[in-house]
Amino acid sequence: MQKISRTILSKLISELENDKVLILLGARQVGKSFLMNELELKLKKASKKFNSYNLEIPKDNRIFARDELELYEEISEGVNYLFIDEFQYYNNASHLFKAFYDDRRKKIKVIASGSSALEMHKHLKESLAGRKKTYIIYPLSFKEAQETKVSFNNYLLYGALAEILNIEQKTDKITALEEIHSTYILKDIKALIKEESISSFNALIYSLAQNQGQIISSNSLANDLRLNTQSLERYLEILEQTYVLYKLSSFSKNLSNELKKSKKYYFYDSGIRNSILNNFSSIEKRKDKGSIYEAYVAQFLTINSIPNSELRFWRTRNGDEIDFVFLKNQVPYLFEVKSKLKRKEIPNAMKIFLRNYREIGGAYIINENLDEELEYSGVTVRFIPINKLEEDLEIAEIFST
Repeated sequence: MQKISRTILSKLISELENDKVLILLGARQVGKSFLMNELELKLKKASKKFNSYNLEIPKDNRIFARDELELYEEISEGVNYLFIDEFQYYNNASHLFKAFYDDRRKKIKVIASGSSALEMHKHLKESLAGRKKTYIIYPLSFKEAQETKVSFNNYLLYGALAEILNIEQKTDKITALEEIHSTYILKDIKALIKEESISSFNALIYSLAQNQGQIISSNSLANDLRLNTQSLERYLEILEQTYVLYKLSSFSKNLSNELKKSKKYYFYDSGIRNSILNNFSSIEKRKDKGSIYEAYVAQFLTINSIPNSELRFWRTRNGDEIDFVFLKNQVPYLFEVKSKLKRKEIPNAMKIFLRNYREIGGAYIINENLDEELEYSGVTVRFIPINKLEEDLEIAEIFST
């Protein structure tokens, strides 16, 4: 299997120098274990001593089933670093991590990974406040994935999980994606919801995949799926906290007819979404091509978010909508995605926004082919081909602090 370089690795390596608990969170097969292994190799080359455990492996899980004091002494003997993969399977994780951080006698750095933020919040809570640094590990960017020579359309079709990118045959890719999806349901979801609710949960995932990027009404969705609103909200939380999808909230400030509490959902990985829909027809022929493009841009903006930023969308009750409003220091940068744009033209919704919001960082129309620009209301609106988005220098400057 080809080893794919991850941009985030250098940041994680720098974290080895401090004593805070380092926690990596993300979906199954997103590359957390690979990054843990790379950190171990770095320490090995520096002749640093460490112990490593994966709590999905029965042998390691049995070790962690021991008395806590006995466990503490055994796994920390003679080492300065401790790696724990899939830590959510250990019920006393917060207590154990806190003990290592506070024990200045041993001075052990803990590096842990997990695929469920629900479990993280349950176990870690306030006990690690000021003692941990958390990173969300996303699927590979197109720039990272290009090491495998994948085309942009195949990147969107089969997704950005390293395991999938390293598979050559299309049928094998589809089978592997189905396996990842079914493992998620059988392992993560069965541990969080009742057996009789699995079918409703699956129906929800399918509905969200079909309606990716559309404004979701919880009441309407609950009625369609014959769920009560409380159950629906619980299932949506599980999908978010296990890194299957994420939500965007609406941006509103100036206009009375702006939607203020609406939500849109996007899947972290397009291959998983296509597996849920059981649709791997080519991107060019897809009726949902616009949704696929939107999800890619949303993922790009999310991966590159900085501490002083947030991602939203904008829509009015009249139906005027801008796909993404990226706020940096509360200054909006507009991103509109157009899959069928044939000529240089600024959408009406963007014109309305530019007329009503005077402080604009930038405005971009992401499309298939056009690389142009237009002026409107004192703002230069740029047209950027979607497969060139990650290498655009002006866009990169937005994400600098």
